[in-house]
Amino acid sequence: MLQYSIGSRIQEERKVLHETGKKEREEKIMANVYVFTADGFEEIEGLTVVDLMRRAGAQVQMVSISDGLAVKGSHGIEIKADTFFEDVDFGQADLLVLPGGMPGTLHLGEHQGLTKLLTETAAQGKRVAAICAAPSVLGGLGLLKGKRAVCYPGFEDKLTGAQVGTEEVVTDGNITTSRGLGTAIPFALELISLLFGQEKAEEIGASVIYSGR
Repeated sequence: MLQYSIGSRIQEERKVLHETGKKEREEKIMANVYVFTADGFEEIEGLTVVDLMRRAGAQVQMVSISDGLAVKGSHGIEIKADTFFEDVDFGQADLLVLPGGMPGTLHLGEHQGLTKLLTETAAQGKRVAAICAAPSVLGGLGLLKGKRAVCYPGFEDKLTGAQVGTEEVVTDGNITTSRGLGTAIPFALELISLLFGQEKAEEIGASVIYSGR
């Protein structure tokens, strides 16, 4: 009986150590992602990133730059953001994401706090991503100079200094850009790959029956 008790205790201790180590590893790879919302943002482009990133295990917050947490998208769909821009400490941010849509993109580019944050984050080498019309915000800040980038057709002239392509998604250095609603899933999976690795991106893609990656 004593031998059994000691053996059981050792197994339990090993189990606790294993679970503790697993938890520590998970905490180490936890990513802090912020998706910015403004009235008139493209709903699918924003929420696809939020959804797939959360499936991958990221800590994702939808951040409102509007007057309220309730934000109405460009197609009249209202979502509730998690927090206000002013209430967030972005010091531990791993990725900032700008969805497109109009006039949401214009509102993002007009928000002085956000544009300052984007500039500082990019200068620190941290990841910044934008889709559809939103890469124009990065272009206006000079963050695309000398980089490959893509956007929604018609906004190419706003990508100041960029080498503009037509791929679905492009990552050049710490900047990722994509073209529109139809590329929202590959955009989100690219971001998952950058933060968690290709294997995790493929896992998430398969889990939602996405066959394009």
